[in-house]
Amino acid sequence: MASEKVETVVAGNYVEMEREEEANSTSTKSKLSRLFWHGGSVYDAWFSCASNQVAQVLLTLPYSFSQLGMISGISFQLFYGLLGSWTAYLISVLYVEYRTRKEREKVDFRNHVIQWFEVLDGLLGKHWRNIGLFFNCTFLLFGSVIQLIACASNIYYVNDSLDKRTWTYIFGACCAATVFIPSFHNYRIWSFLGLIMTTFTAWYLTIASLLHGQVEGVTHSGPSKMVLYFTGATNILYTFGGHAVTVEIMHAMWKPQKFKLIYLVATIYVLTLTLPSASAVYWAFGDMLLNRSNAFALLPRTKFRDTAVVLMLIHQFITFGFACTPLYFVWEKFIGVHETKSLLKRALTRLPVVIPIWFLAIIFPFFGPINSTVGSLLVSFTVYIIPAMAHMITFASASSREVTKQTTNTLYLNLIDT
Repeated sequence: MASEKVETVVAGNYVEMEREEEANSTSTKSKLSRLFWHGGSVYDAWFSCASNQVAQVLLTLPYSFSQLGMISGISFQLFYGLLGSWTAYLISVLYVEYRTRKEREKVDFRNHVIQWFEVLDGLLGKHWRNIGLFFNCTFLLFGSVIQLIACASNIYYVNDSLDKRTWTYIFGACCAATVFIPSFHNYRIWSFLGLIMTTFTAWYLTIASLLHGQVEGVTHSGPSKMVLYFTGATNILYTFGGHAVTVEIMHAMWKPQKFKLIYLVATIYVLTLTLPSASAVYWAFGDMLLNRSNAFALLPRTKFRDTAVVLMLIHQFITFGFACTPLYFVWEKFIGVHETKSLLKRALTRLPVVIPIWFLAIIFPFFGPINSTVGSLLVSFTVYIIPAMAHMITFASASSREVTKQTTNTLYLNLIDT
């Protein structure tokens, strides 16, 4: 029971043990593996959060600004970014609480990845587990679909010899290769490269729009309709809704208790990309964006635009992996192969997850409306409502808050020691 004062166990012991075992290996192969493949530091978590948070929405935010207007667009980004960082912190607190309780019971997590629905199950029961599982899986499913659609949409600006559906077939096959990436430990180099790619694209959009200047007769009439106003707001809501993978990113850390402010710092960096790029493109093209949801459509074709398109394609492959990996874990647990050490066996069992995503991406070729639908119906619950309610209920009693305070103090002392 929460009221029992039992010995506090620091979350993360098992992952740290794995790190120590790897440190004993001095071969060149193992060193390269740790450098490029096996991450778990604070910096890895930051790169993962920042890289996952901004992807295709970087190209649709100017469209949202045309619906909202400049002031509302900036205000919503700041509001949702900061509020999302707060709920990510709440999720991190719940994760540490759940893992601490389980490690008191001597549960071994060396071959098991903790997920959000398991945290809800352990702290609040099966009904909360089912709610969390439904919203997270649905959100991640459509997030993966959006990435495939976006790949086909972007490549069309470089090579229009094939129609968008054909490109979706091709990129669906390419993204299926993510079944071979075991967990978020193994996204170290991909997260780093992904953030470089979105940084380049964001500043390309900003500089290219400023150099292009305002089009003749440009108008900035937004917000003009209430429905457009809230459609734009939900797209920005989706931008800062990367919480569906927060627990998996935390679990991949050597010391998960250090996650507390990582999401906030990642959000601040992401805002340095999204605010200038969206503002500059909207300033240059104004209401023309109402008919162009992808910012690439309005900028003239140059070698810099083609480079940005290719980099976004690669980043969407990475983001597809981020969105799909938690779904892989859920499916592995469902069929009972999650804790196997055979990478090939896990990869083969993951393929049935990719096929329906691929199918949905072919059926729905437009990602703009899906962004807004996912933002309004799924992100609001996944990112804000469920984490906030779960935190309030978990720590509703004074005794539970006291135990958590003791745990937090112990974690803080351990951080100082290390």
